[in-house]
Formats: sequence, structure tokens, C-alpha cells
Amino acid sequence: MFRGSLFRRHPFRVRKPFGIAGVVSIVGLLMLAATLAGIYWASQSVPRFYRDALEQEPTAQREASEQLLENASALASNASKEGRWSALFTASQINGWLAVDAVENHPELLSADVSNPRILIQPGRATFACRHGKGALSTIVTLSIQLHLVEPNVVALRIESARAGVLPIPLAQILEGVSEAARRLKLHLAWRQVDGDPVALITIPPARDSEDTEYRLESLELREGEIYLAGRTQRAGASGEPAQEATPRIPLVAERSIENETVQH
Repeated sequence: MFRGSLFRRHPFRVRKPFGIAGVVSIVGLLMLAATLAGIYWASQSVPRFYRDALEQEPTAQREASEQLLENASALASNASKEGRWSALFTASQINGWLAVDAVENHPELLSADVSNPRILIQPGRATFACRHGKGALSTIVTLSIQLHLVEPNVVALRIESARAGVLPIPLAQILEGVSEAARRLKLHLAWRQVDGDPVALITIPPARDSEDTEYRLESLELREGEIYLAGRTQRAGASGEPAQEATPRIPLVAERSIENETVQH
């Protein structure tokens, strides 16, 4: 009587288990998200010295900037007279100048995507840091260099590392930036290599004024928190030394020479 299809029991359908491929896809996406998040947070790391420099009071920054300008003016005055001269600039003064006078009077010094440059000076070494980019995708770029005088008027700039946050970045763009700066300033530049690090040898031509006076940079020292400069002003040829380009004794980079990035005088 009740044998119809109305009460016929249909078999229970069991869903197929989630495929292995689906699990692998989800795990892969999670790993990718974690990696990207890790890279992002690593790129947002801020060096302690940079954070401290940015937190300086505006009044202190302006005072430091004015001190640097006063020291620079005194250096120019002393160097205009025959004899020896010297000057000392502190990291605090330089950072104050970067925060105040450079922003107010020399905005052309930085490209549009670079802001808030600051410096840390240690014995024989300087570390530059700045914010690169805009908004959430910006990062703090740091550049660590060694700087010393190879011989009068020849500065050796050894590039040790460049980082975005704590992540290393390729040096190609940094090297091109150094080359471009040398071109703009009409300085002779040659690239060398020491223990795998690129070294820029920058020759500062012995400047002469209308009276044929020669200015020579003879000492450049990076000390704890300060830069010391010393040199001599003399009549051209007074030392008996020929006014010619120096040839620093630093090995070539695999016999590589960047002639198209060098300005000859």
C-alpha cells in the first residue's frame, strides 16, 4: 500500500574530501602573504640614529644649522688667506643644516622621492639615511661608506652597503648616483675595488682664484660624531709641486674603467 516512490529513501550523498591541490594552493598563498608581509616590515625598519635625529627639537635643529653656516663662513674666510687652515663640522650641525637650511634654501639638492636625509659619523665611516618614496610604500634607505683622503685633493669613497630597512639593495643605482653627482660638479671620478667593495676616487681640482692662489685639501678625518678638514692656501706653484692629477695606488676593478662617467680637466 505504501510502496511508492513517495517514501523511497534516497541514498545519502557524501561530499568528496577537499583536494590536495586545494590545500597546497592555500598553503602557498599563506606563505606568499607571510613572505610579502615580512619583506614589507623588514623594509620599514628605521635605524636608531635616524629616529633620534628626526626627533630633535626644531629650535635645536635651527641653532645647529646656524652653527654650521658660521663655521663654513669662517672656513671660507681663513682659506682666502695664504697659509694653513682647518675646520670641524659635527654630525649635529650637518643634520641641523639638512633639516633647516637645505630645505628652506636648497630644495633642488634632493629629488622629489627623497626626503629627510640625516647622517651618522663614526671613526672612518659615515652612514647616510633618508626616506625614499611616498606613503605606505616608502622606506628608509641607508648607505654606509668609508671616507678618507688618499692624497691631497683626492678623496676615496668606499661603499660598504646599501639597505632598504634591513634588506640589502643593489648598488648599481648608488654607483650611478655618485657618477652623476661627479659629472654635475665637474669632478674627475675613477672607480676602483677593494675586497669586493666599489671605491670612488674623486679628485678635487686645486682651485685657483683670479690671483692664481691655490687651495689644497690635505686632511680629511671622520671622527666620532664629527668631520675634520685641513688644508693649505698658497700661491700656485709655491710648493714646487706640479699641478697635475694624482694617481692613487688602489687596485682597478678588474681592469674596468668608467671613461664615459669621468670628467677630465
